[in-house]
Amino acid sequence: MKRSHWSLTVVAGGALLATALQGMVPAEAQTRATGFQVGDRILLHVERDSALSDTFTVVAGPALRLPNIGEVSLAGVRRGDIEAHLTRELGRYINDPVVQARALIRVSVVGEVTRPGYYAVPIDLVLTDALMLAGGATKDARVDRLHIQRGNSSLWSGDALQSAIARGATLDDLGMRAGDRIQVPGHRDPESKWRIVGIIVTSLATTVTVVALTHR
Repeated sequence: MKRSHWSLTVVAGGALLATALQGMVPAEAQTRATGFQVGDRILLHVERDSALSDTFTVVAGPALRLPNIGEVSLAGVRRGDIEAHLTRELGRYINDPVVQARALIRVSVVGEVTRPGYYAVPIDLVLTDALMLAGGATKDARVDRLHIQRGNSSLWSGDALQSAIARGATLDDLGMRAGDRIQVPGHRDPESKWRIVGIIVTSLATTVTVVALTHR
């Protein structure tokens, strides 16, 4: 009886912990983009078949259009399961195919990095490795203020992102998709600029007040 009570306590505690951890994840990232979207890319290598060894772009469906095969549906396929899925599908046309496949997404890395720009990267790439593809952070970078943007919305930032980085989170873990932006702020970011402007304006206002009082 005591063992049953202990088991229930552990299960309840685990559920509470899972709920708490979920609360730390940004709401938009909780709906993870683990499925394929039009424009995503797949790096495919099929042993002894050069026609099927290339980078292919996901088309509407979503599906993959392969030479001599036609369209292979990707509906309901998680990005992390693409290799197993294509192995099964190609097995309908090729005897015992040896398949290697990785899903790629095109993201931008901007701000205080050596080579800012767009990069097609594997979804199982660790976030810090994505920064290294862009040449790494510059000496003026504030990596502790790193954030991930989707359009005008912040997908990941602050303590939640720093914790994810410490865990070695991949782009797939973070729910990233094509078009997302990894932003590396610098010491002289826009917020700092406006703080300086505010100080200058306040100082000028104080000076004007002092001058006005002096001339009374």
